[in-house]
Amino acid sequence: MPFLSRISVPPQRDGSYLQHIPSLSKGLQLKLKNNVTFFVGENGSGKSTLLEGIAEQCGFSLRGGNRNHNLNTGHRFEGYESPLAQQVQLGWTPRRITDGFFMRAESFFSFASYIDELATDDNRILKAYGGRSLHEQSHGESFLNLFNNQFESGIYLLDEPEAALSPARILAFMSVLHRLDKSGCAQFLIATHSPMLICYPGATIYQFDEDGVRETNYEDTEHFYLTKSFLDNPALYLRHLMEG
Repeated sequence: MPFLSRISVPPQRDGSYLQHIPSLSKGLQLKLKNNVTFFVGENGSGKSTLLEGIAEQCGFSLRGGNRNHNLNTGHRFEGYESPLAQQVQLGWTPRRITDGFFMRAESFFSFASYIDELATDDNRILKAYGGRSLHEQSHGESFLNLFNNQFESGIYLLDEPEAALSPARILAFMSVLHRLDKSGCAQFLIATHSPMLICYPGATIYQFDEDGVRETNYEDTEHFYLTKSFLDNPALYLRHLMEG
């Protein structure tokens, strides 16, 4: 059984921008049945907004990190709070988990700088990130070293972890997922655009779109269907695009 078993959000009626996100405006009730759950949908569909609200409820830093990194300062996170954080209700089975990590691709540079600042006082902290500064590694290397060295047990909230990964390294990340999934000590909620990643066997996939949020199969997602169709016949798509 996953640690986090239920996510609830009430209907949005406060006049904020959340009221204009179809996947959130009417509220939602999600059941988490597996240790790996994907949120998929177009940009602006609400999947990252929901993940951010869950992260703050769990006590994680909104710029990325675990509960020990809970300093929502620097750049756009100074004094920032997730607009959903106080509304999201989480159901834990059998107990609430406090260990874990919130990883967001868009602010990973800021997080890496924060780790470097901590390492100036005690460089042992770098052991959890491959033994050297995240800035001294390629983007993809730093992501994989985070996954391999920092992830052990707890709940892991990942916002577009594929952003810096080549196709081969997406497969390497899926191997990390499998190892931790089968250990029974880790749970993953992942917002993604990757048609490869959502093929992970046994995962639950929630589609965010104009009709709200619904469970689906990877074959029925636009990400998978469009990518497969393009790769089956790229000339057709490119001719259509370039000839108008």
